[in-house]
Amino acid sequence: MSPALAAGLQIAFVLAVLAIAYVPVGDYMARVYSSTRDLRVESVIYRVGRIDSRAEQTWYGYAASVLGFSLASALFLYFLQRIQGVLPLSDGLSGVSPAVAFNTAISFVANTNWQSYTPETTMSNFVQPVGLAVQNFVSAAVGMAVAIALVRGFIRVARGGEIGNFWVDLTRGSLRILLPFSFVIALILLSQGVIQSFHSGFASTGLDGNAVTNALAPVASQEAIKELGTNGGGILAANSAHPFENPTPLSNIVEILAILLIPVCLTRTFGTLVGDRRQGLTLLAVMGILWSGLLAVTLAAESGARGVAATAAGSMMEGKEVRFGIPGSALFAVATTGTSTGAVNSAHDSMSPLGGGAVLLNMLLGEIAPGGVGTGLYGILVLALIAVFVGGLLVGRTPEYLGKKLGRREITLAALSILVMPALVLIGTAITVILGSTTGYQGNGGDPGTPGSIHGFSEVLYAFASASNNNGSAFGGLTVTSDWFQSSLGICMLLGRFLPIIFVLALAGALASQKKVAPTAGTLPTSGPMFTGLLTGTVVLVAALTFFPALALGPLAEALQ
Repeated sequence: MSPALAAGLQIAFVLAVLAIAYVPVGDYMARVYSSTRDLRVESVIYRVGRIDSRAEQTWYGYAASVLGFSLASALFLYFLQRIQGVLPLSDGLSGVSPAVAFNTAISFVANTNWQSYTPETTMSNFVQPVGLAVQNFVSAAVGMAVAIALVRGFIRVARGGEIGNFWVDLTRGSLRILLPFSFVIALILLSQGVIQSFHSGFASTGLDGNAVTNALAPVASQEAIKELGTNGGGILAANSAHPFENPTPLSNIVEILAILLIPVCLTRTFGTLVGDRRQGLTLLAVMGILWSGLLAVTLAAESGARGVAATAAGSMMEGKEVRFGIPGSALFAVATTGTSTGAVNSAHDSMSPLGGGAVLLNMLLGEIAPGGVGTGLYGILVLALIAVFVGGLLVGRTPEYLGKKLGRREITLAALSILVMPALVLIGTAITVILGSTTGYQGNGGDPGTPGSIHGFSEVLYAFASASNNNGSAFGGLTVTSDWFQSSLGICMLLGRFLPIIFVLALAGALASQKKVAPTAGTLPTSGPMFTGLLTGTVVLVAALTFFPALALGPLAEALQ
């Protein structure tokens, strides 16, 4: 089978499954968040937590609940790592160091899952499921809850600006969506050979005749929510390139589908909740245009042959698993960087300059193609407000979206939300490359302007883009175990997650407190091909103006060498 045919078949299968799941899954999630009935297990949780499931919260209360819950989660996870040595199933592993425990706690609570450690030799089979896997569920549920709160801002007319109940949204997202879906995915992965064991490992003889210890872990159960919740943290160091995590081409496709399922179907949920499904299809079209464009660039770049080794091999196979090949690796890379997943089945550092630049740009667009679980929906909605405002100014039409006027307060909050990530990426990268010690941590270096130094800059830029976007994937080649990287990337993960959430919830409250206005002849249509083009152009233009100089110093300069 030719590489082109293999790529086409895999892409067609992924798109077909997503198309089949789009309506039922999207409408199911809409029913989950709009239902007035609680499940019995939910009622027990509310009673134990002394939660009134019928009480509504303003954006202040909702944001305070998000921050309070996330702080408690981070403290619990930090403490769990520090006392790991005295916990069951520790298998001789001691407590995690303070710097790594801090970075990991922030990372998993922020849905980033950046890993500055080797899982097999650092985290026990108790901390993995009880600490990290639990955060995979609840951090994803937090993102979904914030997205639904913003949607309620468009559909509600509440004098006090109430946008729902965070504790109810968190519970329903975890129990009704993430848990059952991940259970089904875990069963499929088990059928493909993904392991599930609480033993620490087993001994075997390697090809060279030496004894080898192979690590074991409860992989299948965590792999499912790792992808479904767009988390990405590997149970094993090689992540989804490891045969215990991702053994077959079919398991690779299943993991890609798990990554894309909820972010894609949430656009249907949005359209259903606002009562106009064309709105959801418009957002989906923008996501699809951006995703397919970057996938095409990545596939073309990785299928080419540059350099002596690549020419001899016929393609850019360095750093890729033979069982996945170019198509499965490129498809996974674009899926994981277009969401906030960060899982990898190949070494992004080994990609061609243009291919690596494409997956980097995928994050710098704001991860809205299709974005993380919840974060992708509220991210593209914020950009839609910016597009409506700009479009209205250009043609003299009223800046309104779904019957809500966009005034100074709303646009200010939207602008602040989209400015957080670029500020963190550019400031963090600038400070890091200025530091004299940085070159000692880079796998690539050299005199300014040489290919090594250019690639080293790309490694740093990728690291801060990954942390600030709560992606978690690593370009590779950069050692991030120093106190500077542990603390600076941890701060970027923290601010990159929670500052936009605060601004989005404030925006939801401002919208919910408004009365709806009827559309007029001067109202800019927000569905259909025209707005699809306007929103796509806005996304590309914002990223191009913000990051083009940095990209020109890294991937673009390397590609032109």
